[in-house]
Amino acid sequence: QVQLVESGGGLVQPGGSLRLSCVWHGTIIGPDTVGWYRQAPGKQREFVADLNSGGQKNYVDSVKGRFTISKDIAKNTVYLQMNSLEPEDTAVYYCQIYLLGRPYWGQGTQVTVSS
Repeated sequence: QVQLVESGGGLVQPGGSLRLSCVWHGTIIGPDTVGWYRQAPGKQREFVADLNSGGQKNYVDSVKGRFTISKDIAKNTVYLQMNSLEPEDTAVYYCQIYLLGRPYWGQGTQVTVSS
């Protein structure tokens, strides 16, 4: 059974940084795509960033230049480096991987940006 576990969330002041990590277990096959989504209170879950097996990265406009997605396949881990955080970035962040065309999700980690 494929499982994803996120970590690295927390409370940070505006302008600060956090690095989220997501480790996946239960598969020996590398994912086609790894990504991050977020859901703020009262809003729908939205795409943040993804990275495909060819190395192409995509970001939602609101995080371009501030967030960076990366992965370490040897460690089965995907990262989201978040810099210059803003209160609008407050949300539960979820990682997602695609394996053989099927998405798998983590349980989410809370990120709160507040002074």
